[in-house]
Amino acid sequence: MSKVKTNTKKSFGLDVNGPVFWSSIVFLIVSIALVLIFRKDAEEFFGDTQAAVTANMGWLFILSVNIFVVYCLFMAFSRFGKIRLGGKDAKPEFSTSSWFAMLFSAGMGIGLLFWSIAEPVNHFQTPPLGEPGTPAAARQAMNYTFLHWGLHAWAIYALVALSLAYFTYNRQLPLTVRSAFYPFLGERIHGIAGHVIDILAVIATLFGLATSLGLGVQQVASGLNHVFPAIVNNVTTQIILIGVITGIATISVVTGVDKGVRILSEWNIRIALFILLAVLVLGPTVFILGSYVQNTGSYIGNFMQLSFWNEAYSNRNWQGSWTVFYWAWWISWAPFVGIFIARVSKGRTIKEFILGVLIAPSLLSFLWMTAFGSTALRETLAGDLTIAEAVAADMSTALFVFFEQLPFSTALSVIGIILVAGFFVTSSDSGSLVVVSLTSGGKPDPSVAIRVFWALAGGAIAAVLLLGGGLQALQTAVIITGLPFAIILLLMCYSLYRGLSEEAQEETKLGKAQERKAYQQLVAEMLAKRAQKQETIQKSNPINPPKPDAP
Repeated sequence: MSKVKTNTKKSFGLDVNGPVFWSSIVFLIVSIALVLIFRKDAEEFFGDTQAAVTANMGWLFILSVNIFVVYCLFMAFSRFGKIRLGGKDAKPEFSTSSWFAMLFSAGMGIGLLFWSIAEPVNHFQTPPLGEPGTPAAARQAMNYTFLHWGLHAWAIYALVALSLAYFTYNRQLPLTVRSAFYPFLGERIHGIAGHVIDILAVIATLFGLATSLGLGVQQVASGLNHVFPAIVNNVTTQIILIGVITGIATISVVTGVDKGVRILSEWNIRIALFILLAVLVLGPTVFILGSYVQNTGSYIGNFMQLSFWNEAYSNRNWQGSWTVFYWAWWISWAPFVGIFIARVSKGRTIKEFILGVLIAPSLLSFLWMTAFGSTALRETLAGDLTIAEAVAADMSTALFVFFEQLPFSTALSVIGIILVAGFFVTSSDSGSLVVVSLTSGGKPDPSVAIRVFWALAGGAIAAVLLLGGGLQALQTAVIITGLPFAIILLLMCYSLYRGLSEEAQEETKLGKAQERKAYQQLVAEMLAKRAQKQETIQKSNPINPPKPDAP
């Protein structure tokens, strides 16, 4: 296999793609400066912008994400499903368990811990349809929670990861987003058009990552305050935590994917499974298992209606803070998670890749949401409003208030804090490695200094957004950056299909040529055997030679 090309050139002594690297830094500096200078006005700006984008463009997010689901399933079961990432002889670099651990840690992580209780309870209290506080509202709450954390989210990741993995390993292009557009941009991906695509990918990744880090640090601070009341949960504490955990993430980034990221991801999954098992055993086990089956069946049965509901006949903008925010969040995370998954998925067939990315993480997410969310709803329906009141007061405390309802609550809370911090680190270092890849032109082993810089930059953006408006600022940043990238992903669908079709046509031509060659060789062998037979007979009967066989 030939060596993968890169877009790296020396820029001020650094091995980076200059236009992408410096443009991203300028945008980063300007954004941070504006939020810090106009801190008082930033919160109002973020709120107005989020409302405007979600009200006018929410339909585009909803339509796009449904297209991605259909597209991925088509790719898995089409003639392209047998194509192997990296070529026919490629072998997976990581075991299936390690692969699942890394993609799950990078793809969900902090969000599952933050929203697993807060989201179902919030939907139960303020449902999109119907009366709040009823069993019907509880069922609806789990339906929409599954919608937001199920196939749609993972289809976005699968699309980007598959495109990047294919064009990197099968077409020998750099591991950057621009490479996915080679079929119709051609060599122009190395010019201005490619630079713009990668810059948008960097910006989307940074703000998507900042949102996750912001949510994570809020939850870590809440957990520490819950277990150790002397630790005050305020913005100062959160920014200090960002600094500490980002420092740990930086060390992991320096060690690379094979060591730091892989080991941390595997430990995160072990701890997460331990907490999940603890809730299953210590909580209402039979109820959790029964509601898991019911919730999954309800999600599947109402899949189409849930997927395409767009609040068209309502004056509310419930979706703006939930469904549209989630689709924008997953889209903004798509370059980050997509590149990361692509890096660890070489050697798998397209069918194996898509089904693995779509199904296994979705089912695990559903079990997690059921164990925590459905149990919290059960307590609320029974009249215990402790968790519901905690969600209404501060969503970041919901997990730790939930643990109070179980035995060994303090131990579970401490382990929960460790897990949130672990997911924080893996999200930070995975995202940093992806931004490094984008800004270094797909170079496989960029310098340590560049890795450290982007690891610190991710933490800095999260800290500034927390200063400039908290969760509202985080959500708005994601929605704004996710909108243009949704268009890019739609174009990516066409580009990947075109690229795979070209390869399929070449394989068909090669196959036909090989068939013709094999047929011609077979005919030649038959004629040679026939001539040899005639010669043998003639030698054995020279007086009356036999007539030659008809051709």
